[in-house]
Amino acid sequence: MISALNQLVDRVEEQLTGELDVKELAAGLGTTEYHLRRMFSSLAGMPLSEYVRRRRMTVAAGDVVRGEEDLLEIAVRHGYGSREAFGRAFRAVHGAGPAEVRRDGGPLRTQPQLRFRLTVEGSIPMDTRLTDRPAFRLVGHSTRVPLIHSGVNPHILQHIAAIPQEEHQRLKELGDAEPAGLLQVSDDVDPDAREGTELTYLHGVAVGRDTPVPDGLDAIEVPAGMWAVFRTSGPHPEALQSVWAATATEWFPSNPWRLRPGPSIVAVLDRAADFSTATCELWLPVDRP
Repeated sequence: MISALNQLVDRVEEQLTGELDVKELAAGLGTTEYHLRRMFSSLAGMPLSEYVRRRRMTVAAGDVVRGEEDLLEIAVRHGYGSREAFGRAFRAVHGAGPAEVRRDGGPLRTQPQLRFRLTVEGSIPMDTRLTDRPAFRLVGHSTRVPLIHSGVNPHILQHIAAIPQEEHQRLKELGDAEPAGLLQVSDDVDPDAREGTELTYLHGVAVGRDTPVPDGLDAIEVPAGMWAVFRTSGPHPEALQSVWAATATEWFPSNPWRLRPGPSIVAVLDRAADFSTATCELWLPVDRP
């Protein structure tokens, strides 16, 4: 995976003035665009699209400062159809427009070329199992919420609080498949996992593929496949979020598995009354290259 990410970075450099075909590159590296984008954003701390934009504007800044070409020529070479569009992208990265930078020589905020390296620290214990599951359904109450990487997501809390208490018991009785118990499900996540982008959050349970969906409940159909299940325990949600991050920085780079499209599922096995601590299972859909 580390080698694949570094080859992706090299391809970005080759295509700074052209179109980057991530799907084709991923296929050539024996992985998928979905997995490559998710691993890049998790390890780089920014979406691939943002990194490409920053690198293009870093190189474009050199052309602007040299002052040998018209700004429109520079804009077109870097993939922009007008000076205005180029100027907006340039200002978003550097904090100043091309004309200002050409006149004053700055300010410039450069994006160095990334290089990924695997550092094995073992700081996060990875209590993991792999399980092959038949197709099943996730049923419950869903809503659209923004993605928040760290801390409690208030939009999810608000959604859960609006569900009547008796409905939680009805859902528990409805569940008849693994993962067991009430589940926290995230689906339709942006491939780059950009903070603030919307995802589908479902509060519900797992049922068999042939179990009817009761009126008033939403459903997510989950195909058969392998799952990596990570057990977490400690302060909530910090312990869960730490292990989630460690899957990208430690587990996937060290194991012959890749993420496949599908929902991520959190099953709460045990928790304190105020939810300050919890023992959870994080289910991630995976397959082998």
